[in-house]
Formats: sequence, structure tokens, C-alpha cells
Amino acid sequence: MNDAAPPRRIWLCADDYGLAEGVNRAIRDLISRGRLNATSVMVVGPAIGRNEVAELQAVAAASPRCAIGLHATLTAPFRPLSMHFRPLHGGLFLPFPAMLRSGLLRRLDPGLIEDELLAQLAAFKELFGRAPDFVNGHQHVQLFPQVRDGFLAAVKATAPGAWVRQGGRNGPLAKRLGAPKALVLDVLSAQFRRRATAAGIAFNPAFAGAYDFTKSPDFGELMRQFITDMPDGGLVMCHPGFVDDTLRSLDPLTTQREAEHAYLAGDQFPPLLAGRDAGVVDPP
Repeated sequence: MNDAAPPRRIWLCADDYGLAEGVNRAIRDLISRGRLNATSVMVVGPAIGRNEVAELQAVAAASPRCAIGLHATLTAPFRPLSMHFRPLHGGLFLPFPAMLRSGLLRRLDPGLIEDELLAQLAAFKELFGRAPDFVNGHQHVQLFPQVRDGFLAAVKATAPGAWVRQGGRNGPLAKRLGAPKALVLDVLSAQFRRRATAAGIAFNPAFAGAYDFTKSPDFGELMRQFITDMPDGGLVMCHPGFVDDTLRSLDPLTTQREAEHAYLAGDQFPPLLAGRDAGVVDPP
């Protein structure tokens, strides 16, 4: 009799498809290699035309485990799709710190947030011909106070079959206290999970992938840490990409994206998953 436990099955999700052509190419390459089973799309990004969508759909069709979601975007340097969105700064969304501060101080209008997310969900449906499999947020904006209300309302109204991303981690509290950025996500995610549950919207049971990319850490070692405590159905976020001029102009996360791609495309990653009895989650 074989008493071995069934393998854990996790989501490996690359964010920011649509941010730049170099990011798009890296994500498609990893999907084609079977190294990812999810990617989230920025419909407000500069690299999300019909050709980029068609190429993503083609590579995902050849890898049936791959889910495609909406990467809801509400921070600079991007512009809203809805006409009356506020507050803005120079016609753009607020920068990340100002958006978080506005939510914490209850200065946002959840109705305007909902309208913008409805517009982004509609844009996704127009591009892909269907609703997203899941919805998450650029810079974890879906977790912010007030934003989460409009976010969950929009998902429930127009993509009721989608699941949403929460950013809370699994594992011992003492271990989690050592990562300040991830600890903030833990706190914000607790309220997000309660509200998603009340709305009847599914979410991932655990999350990993946040780290200080400015220090150029060993991404292979980080992945080992991310996967160690990940339960069945958990999600590991990543940001692979190839650096190009568009990426440099829009995002501070540049060369580390190439380090992520190199590791995920290389020979060391599959044994890590197999060695820890982690498989992949089939998309819903």
C-alpha cells in the first residue's frame, strides 16, 4: 500500500503581462516551458494590443493548465479607463504611497474604484472574449482599505466565477515577523479575506513572492523559502521579464526580472518543485 501524501498543487503566477513587450515575451516563454500556470494582465499597460493578446492566448492554449487573470491597476504611472476617476495626480493614478495613505485615511470613494475596475474588467473581456479566471491587483492595491470594497463589488458583479488574490502568508508567526513588507500584506489581507468570504468570492489560501528586489537577492533561494510552507492551492507570485526601454520608463523593477526569468527557465527549478512534492494546480 502506498501511504505517500498527494503532492501539493500550487499556483505559479507571473504578474504584469501588458507592462512592456520584454515582460510579455518572458512570460510567454515560461508558459511555453510549462514553468508557470497563471499570468495576470494589465489592460491599462502600453503593451496589451491585439497581437500581444493573441500570442498569449496561443501559448496558453498549448499549456491547458495556464489561467489568465486581470491585474487590476490603480497606481501611477498609469491612467484610468473611467472618465470620472478621482483622485488623480497630473492625469495619472496616485503613486503607490499616496494611494495607500488615502485608503487608510478613508479619503477614497469606493464607488469610483468600482467604476474603474468595472471598466478594466470590461476591457479584459473585450480583449480576451471572456471574463478573467482570477483578479489580483498591481502593487497589491486590491488589499487597501476602501479599494477592497470597490474591487470585490466589481468582481462579484461582472466576474462572479473568478477567484481573487489575498496576500497573507502561511507558516510560523516568528518566521513571518522577519519580513516587514510581507507582514504589511498579512495585516491588510486579514480584512480582505473576511470581506471576500462575506461576498462569496473564492481566494487563494496562502501567498508568497514578496521580497526586497532592490537588494538583488538569490531568487532560487527565495523560491525555496516561498514553496517550503506553501499549502495546497497556495499562490507564489513572480515578475519575470526582459528589460527594454518601455520597462525602464515605467517600473523600478528591471534587471531583477531577468534574474527571475533565468531561474524559472533553468534546470534547477523543476527539481525544487519535485523535491518538495509540489505539483501544479489545474486552472478552474
